[in-house]
Amino acid sequence: MSQLSIEPDQFDRERAEMVQVQLRGRGIRDERVLEAMLRIPRHEFVLPEYGSQAYEDHPLPIGEEQTISQPFIIAVSLQALSLQGTESVLEVGTGSGYQTALLALLARNVYSIERHSTLARSAEAILVRLGVNNVRVVVGDGSHGLLEQAPFDAVEVGAAAPGLPRSLFDQLSENGRMVIPVGPPQAQELQLVRKRDGKPNIEVLEGCRFVPLVGAEGY
Repeated sequence: MSQLSIEPDQFDRERAEMVQVQLRGRGIRDERVLEAMLRIPRHEFVLPEYGSQAYEDHPLPIGEEQTISQPFIIAVSLQALSLQGTESVLEVGTGSGYQTALLALLARNVYSIERHSTLARSAEAILVRLGVNNVRVVVGDGSHGLLEQAPFDAVEVGAAAPGLPRSLFDQLSENGRMVIPVGPPQAQELQLVRKRDGKPNIEVLEGCRFVPLVGAEGY
């Protein structure tokens, strides 16, 4: 679990309001998730022209036709993973690195896969600047997972798949949890997948819309 320390800045009030109104006010109850989202400066992970919208509850473009997800959906996903700080986590879709930083506070270590090298390098640079030291960012096809580091206690997928990618499920430890958007490109279900006796147990968390998971086991 990263010992990240964030200095106060001019976005403190907006970040606190985001946590209180958009997250706590809409049913997020995991105090570790709320604390992490209070600490991580989301404005550091958005393009400068969108800085004034950093703490609003909607996705924002980050380049390469990708987006940073809305804070509420990220909070729902992280709460569903029920991380305690001892886990090894796989993140599929580093994107801006914002969710990566949150996972770093919540888990023991994080392996994050991003298919766009420009996004991966940018996210790495921000994470280093913020003092996050328990993350490894890899450029590659996230739908294949990262077999050499498996099994994972939790898997967080930040792009929509047409179905449950077999490789990702196989790399999930027994009793592990995966959060993944599943469905057609226009609209998906955010699913919590628990591995029980080697089989998936699926719970639908929310309706959602994510960019597609591009890869051999995605779109």
